Amino acid sequence: MLEVCNLSFSYGEVGLFQNLSFSLNSGQVRVILGPSGSGKTTLLHLLAGLLHIQQGDIRWLGQSIRGQNEETLAQRRLRFTGLVFQHHYLQAELTALENILVPGYLAGAVDVAWGRELLHRIGLLERAHLRPNALSGGERQRIAVARALYNRPKLLLADEPTGSLDRRNAERIWALMLSLAQDLGTAVIVATHDEHLVQGLPELRLA
Repeated sequence: MLEVCNLSFSYGEVGLFQNLSFSLNSGQVRVILGPSGSGKTTLLHLLAGLLHIQQGDIRWLGQSIRGQNEETLAQRRLRFTGLVFQHHYLQAELTALENILVPGYLAGAVDVAWGRELLHRIGLLERAHLRPNALSGGERQRIAVARALYNRPKLLLADEPTGSLDRRNAERIWALMLSLAQDLGTAVIVATHDEHLVQGLPELRLA
């Protein structure tokens, strides 16, 4: 489903990683660990097609993304990947439900019933009409997770998704994200500093 082949990346003379290779199948989880500056976020951006590949290759469903034009890649990304970040990046003027539906509008296929089902699964259906400023930090991040999974992506990429939350909310978001992804058969790659939260999961450690 996802194949990474001899991937190398550097900023100027600073090499972040070299000859990185791994694969991921539907429903699998992989954790990226490493100190700040080791390239965790850069790797996620490469996997999402948000950075140009310098060396090596990345394949989505067997097809290389290297050298594809931005418009084609953006359309493929919309269907193949879901993205969750440390900050929720919700649209302040939209309600909780409307924020979840954004990927559907971008893909030209809006399913309000599915958006409400996701709200139900994350325990926020009764808050569908509220805007982000009326929600707690944990609630906003739950909305961000639901939004990332709205298009039923093959791959969910999460960059420190619980980094700004307290321990209780972090554990709740983590369990929720994995549960929803498992229900959809979505593979998950998470970059995090929190080794306790991801203990026991397959890991990829960057120096």
